[in-house]
Parts: sequence; C-alpha cells; structure tokens
Amino acid sequence: MNQYTKEVVIARSEPKLFNMFSNLKGIFAILFILINTLIGYPFLLTAAFLKLLIPFHFSRKLWTKVLIVIATIWIENNNFLFRKLLGIKINSSGEENFSRKEWYLVLSNHQTWSDIIILQMFFNKKIPLLKFFIKKELIWVPLLGIAWWALDFPFMKRYSSEFLKKNPSLKGKDIEATKKACEKFRYTPVSIMNFVEGTRFTKARHERQQSTYKNLLKPKAGGVAFVFSSMGNIIHCILDVTIKYPSRDFSFWHFLCGRIKEVHIHVEKIPVTPELIGDYENDSQYQESFKKWINELWLKKDKQFDSI
Repeated sequence: MNQYTKEVVIARSEPKLFNMFSNLKGIFAILFILINTLIGYPFLLTAAFLKLLIPFHFSRKLWTKVLIVIATIWIENNNFLFRKLLGIKINSSGEENFSRKEWYLVLSNHQTWSDIIILQMFFNKKIPLLKFFIKKELIWVPLLGIAWWALDFPFMKRYSSEFLKKNPSLKGKDIEATKKACEKFRYTPVSIMNFVEGTRFTKARHERQQSTYKNLLKPKAGGVAFVFSSMGNIIHCILDVTIKYPSRDFSFWHFLCGRIKEVHIHVEKIPVTPELIGDYENDSQYQESFKKWINELWLKKDKQFDSI
C-alpha cells in the first residue's frame, strides 16, 4: 500500500471513528445522568416522606429547603458532565445580576430538549430552582410525581372551554385552585419557567404557523397570562431569555454526544408592572393589551436572536 492509498484510507475512517467515539460519549452521558439520579433519588424520597409526615408549616419549609439543596446538587453534578466531560461552553450577554432571594418568571424561546439543560447550567445557584406548571393529573406519574410534589412544582387544573360550557358554575375555579396552591411561594423564592411558544421550533412548524417572526414561532399569550393570574402578586421580575445554538440542524442525541460545543444566552430583566396582571379569561381589554405586550416582546427577541 503506497502513501497516497494510506492517506485515503485514514481520511475515510476518520468520520466513522469520530461517530463511534461521539456515540460512546452519548451513552456515557446517559449512564452518568442515570447513576446521578439513582444516587440522589433515595435522599429526595426520604426528605419528601418527612415533609409529608410532619404537616407543620415550619417543618415543611425546612424540608423544602433540604429538597432544593438535593435538586441543586443533582443539577450541579449533571453540569460537571456537560461542562467538563462534554466540553459545552455557555457564552452569555445582557443581565448579570441575579439573586436566589428573588421571585422570577423565566421566559424563553424553545428549540430542543437541551434548552432545559442549558437553562439549568446557566441559572443553577444564581436564581431559585427552576420550576414549571404541571397538569394536576401528572402527580400520579411514578417517581416523577412525588419528586415534583416534594420540590413544590406548581400543579395546575385548567378546564377546557367545552367543559365550562357544560359546567358554567366552575368558571374561574381552576384559577382560584392554582392561586391557592401557589400561596406557599410567598415564603419561598421561586423561578417559574415558561417556553412561550408552547413547543419546539422546527421549520415545518414555522411554515405551518406562517409565523411573522424570522427565527421564532408565534408566542402563546395564554400560558404566560395564566402564570400572572395565578402568581402575579408574588412574582417580582421577568427574565427574558434568548437561547441560540451554532446550528439548528442537530438533535438532543447530538447534544449528549458533545457535538454542540458552544451555546449563547442573552438575558433581559423586565420588572413586573400592574398592567401585566389581570383576568385574561374574562377581561377582553386586558387580553388585547397582554397579547400586544407579548408580541412586542417576541419581536424584540427575534431581532436579538439575529444579533447574537
């Protein structure tokens, strides 16, 4: 075999070798997260049981703090994997001053499942533990349901318009129930996460929606308005987050394999004003003004996405 032939063989084998090592990284990443979860879950379950067993306010507040520490350690262990072993770097711009004693609503664009990991990587230990609204029925999901309950993820119960037509007496009861469930957040700082588009960005969805935004899907105002209806008097500040990857052409598996090395995050801090709080379901004037606000926010985000 001459030198030229050897070079051709090596050149052809390199992509296969790269894919093999890359896939091994992905398998290792899954095993790492699984082991990290299996180690942490018994501690979380024990603390959750004690929180349930002793129903006094001071006791539940104490065990909630313990549970948040457990979750924070779990996230930090995963962050070690992504930063040190997979070599993922987050470049940030915009707001840099955060507090773990503040109440936040975190709004973000959504492109892939890795968005949640990126947000946890960036915000862990900077702001209160990221949480999101969960349908009440999901509390019965094995393992996860008890974890969500223990960590005080807000459970919501929303009635469809069809259901309310048949049961008009229940109108507004879902908001009231959620408000009551969120009262505990008056005493413990929280960060509520919301992907405003409601689903991940794809070219097909973008075209199907006929979105007026170049880089984003249309925002769904109702979900954000629901948060303000339930927690508007608790949340003090909005963190508007724009996430951008080097390319849109990758999967979550590619992310776990370490093929994405750099991600950019831009954060804008927006104060919560009285105009943002209202009854989205029944106040048409508020509904229109809120839609206008969220659309303007999304237009600004679309331009920000281009400038990153």
